[in-house]
Amino acid sequence: MTGRTPPLHAVHEDRGAKFTDFGGWEMPVEFESIRTEHRAVRDSAGIFDVSHMGEIEVSGPDAERLLQRLTTNDVTALDPGQAQYAMITDEDGTILDDTVVYDLPADRDADYLFIPNAGHDEQLYDRWVDHRDEWGLDATVENRTDDYAMLALQGPEAEERLLDPVAESQRTAICDLSRFSAITASVGGVVCLIARTGYTGEDGFELIVPTESVETVWREFDCQPCGLGARDTLRIEMGFLLSGQDFDPEDNPRNPYEAGVGFTVKLDTEFVGRDALERVDAEGVEEKLTGFRLVDRGVPRQGYTVQDLDGEAIGTVTSGTMSPTLDKPIGLAYLPVEYRSPGVNVQVVVRGEPKKAQTQALPFLDR
Repeated sequence: MTGRTPPLHAVHEDRGAKFTDFGGWEMPVEFESIRTEHRAVRDSAGIFDVSHMGEIEVSGPDAERLLQRLTTNDVTALDPGQAQYAMITDEDGTILDDTVVYDLPADRDADYLFIPNAGHDEQLYDRWVDHRDEWGLDATVENRTDDYAMLALQGPEAEERLLDPVAESQRTAICDLSRFSAITASVGGVVCLIARTGYTGEDGFELIVPTESVETVWREFDCQPCGLGARDTLRIEMGFLLSGQDFDPEDNPRNPYEAGVGFTVKLDTEFVGRDALERVDAEGVEEKLTGFRLVDRGVPRQGYTVQDLDGEAIGTVTSGTMSPTLDKPIGLAYLPVEYRSPGVNVQVVVRGEPKKAQTQALPFLDR
């Protein structure tokens, strides 16, 4: 076994989890089965160990300004306890990573927190420090990935499952927590940052927990443990992006407008890549991330070719699966904009054989 391991690795091993390498982390891919774990999240509740996600804290007089210039959304619109989804782009407007930025509650030690994807924490820490120094800003940047673990409690029963181990005096605040908001609360006696966010399309919470106490918190939840396999099928059903797959600055460079996340770009702010994205916004794009479903039998996988009805290649599958909810094969691909409308007939080459497919609006599920 190589790479980084989450602090709950031994707990997952005892539970019989199967593991996979993801972003340099040895993470559980499934416990029971992907379908069982997927259904638990859609129907009741499931809990994920997502400690492969990074945590970088930013504080100081220029913390807001530094984040404003390195993410595409408007950090100044946040109040303490609020969060926003944003892109991190280079000078050309290419997505380097996507992230959630938190204006932390006043009772936290730091001012801001942002969440890099697996294996990106050191790279983005260096990016923040280098730009801080280049711009002469007064801000402290700390990579806290090893200090924190992260759990995701997701599903229609997530709130109910969370309330039991939360301190009674804080339960009303949990119920009142709006989407993309966060508070500090005690779970099983452990102080956590709890945010009403997630990656499944269901109601749910992400808990940022001190590494040394995460096992205590994990054992407070009597619901289905879920691995990265179900996390993937759940997010594909919602059309959510996966870093390194649906965009990659080296192998699949994309800008936010191509990736369908132009809503995260606030052109009235100043950030790295803004001028390039202003041009893209004005001129439009030639390709967009497009959903599709197979009509013929088969399962689309990353790297499969998408072609028109004449057999000409028009794109490549970035994500694909057999949807456990819809019981249909679905996928994502960057296709020319004329294929963006739902119901356009295309073909996906599955193991050398063209399969009938149709474009479909995202998300695949209406939650």
